[in-house]
Amino acid sequence: MRIYLAKRGFFLPWSRRENTQNETSPLIPKDEDQNQSNRPSRRAQPHINFSLTDYFVKYLLFTSNLLFTVLGLVVLGLGLWGLINKESFAQERINNIGTDPMLVFVTLGLVLTVLCLSGCVGSLRENCCLLRLFSATVLVIITVEVLAAIIAYSLQGQVEGYLRSGMLAAMVRYQDDLDLRFITDEIQSSLQCCGADNYRDWEINIYYNCSAPGVLACGVPATCCVDPLENGTVWNSQCGVGAQQLDEFSAQSVIFLGGCLGGIARWIELHTGVIETVCIVVLGVQILTLFVTTRLLDSIQWHRANSIYSDSRC
Repeated sequence: MRIYLAKRGFFLPWSRRENTQNETSPLIPKDEDQNQSNRPSRRAQPHINFSLTDYFVKYLLFTSNLLFTVLGLVVLGLGLWGLINKESFAQERINNIGTDPMLVFVTLGLVLTVLCLSGCVGSLRENCCLLRLFSATVLVIITVEVLAAIIAYSLQGQVEGYLRSGMLAAMVRYQDDLDLRFITDEIQSSLQCCGADNYRDWEINIYYNCSAPGVLACGVPATCCVDPLENGTVWNSQCGVGAQQLDEFSAQSVIFLGGCLGGIARWIELHTGVIETVCIVVLGVQILTLFVTTRLLDSIQWHRANSIYSDSRC
């Protein structure tokens, strides 16, 4: 009878109780299952116990990168504000945006923000990928700076040609771009110079050209004047009018005759020591940052490898 019912798919209560007890009875020991459940998961992120030195390196890198990130955002905002304020994205001015000085601030601020933000987040979150990206970028920047210094020293003649081209381009757009006008005025007034090579270079500007119809024809900007102030108080913006028509002997009492390229060269010769000191300090800070990042990255990798090895032995 029991066999017949089993073949038909009917089970007696006492026979089913026996099978159920073998499957889910609390009397059956489950030490093996408990041991498996108590084992730590190897996929979990290991906790890193840094030493005091490691914590100092970590938060030193985080703090310095945070400060430079804020600085980069300020520079980026200043550059964007300058471009928007001058309407450099307008259709009639978009072709000249490549020579806009504010583009330098935008590029510098963007690179500085992205670079320092990766180092800031990477050090805080102990992210090896971001730290590798940060250290690799710093190494590339150091290499580019060293190569640029070597090339600039070995090709001084070509560098002077680039400076002359940039100075002449700024003089062409002197009346159209306020930033280029400000930079040109600061160079001429600080170095007491006029034009790129001499004061007659201002003929390249359509407003100061002798064929121009305005009052500025055959003139130079007021920052070329020896004494642009009348009686030491009032700024005379017309002091350079007609200066290009004067010979050098007559013009030397009114305006500066020498060009700004020579003034820049003399300024560099006088401040060579300061320039070299600044370059060495900047390069040293970058090398120190690279060393600190490498030290933190090695420490993170060592602690994680040690934690995984300790867990595997348990």
